[in-house]
Amino acid sequence: MRRVLFLFLSAAAAGAIAQDRPPKLEPLPEAPPPPLIRDGAEDARVRIAPPTTESKEEPVPGGVKVTPGNGMPPYYLMETSTGEWVRRDTLDPGVRVPMWTIMTFD
Repeated sequence: MRRVLFLFLSAAAAGAIAQDRPPKLEPLPEAPPPPLIRDGAEDARVRIAPPTTESKEEPVPGGVKVTPGNGMPPYYLMETSTGEWVRRDTLDPGVRVPMWTIMTFD
């Protein structure tokens, strides 16, 4: 057992001795200076247009589509049961459950 341990340690030591020394290191060159900070006087000017408040009305089947100048258009549809205008964001009616009576039980 001692012989195996001795052979193992001598092989590890021989591997460590056989390694080459690292070459002599040289210092890195100096870093370039940071870029100059500009005050913004030479930059191009950006013009932001003011929002428009104009709106258009277009007829759609069963109602009116009002298009504002700065947003998504809502739809105003006539509610058949009450006769009032109802605001909807889309013309998609969504999922509707059938409400007619098929059969009644006593």
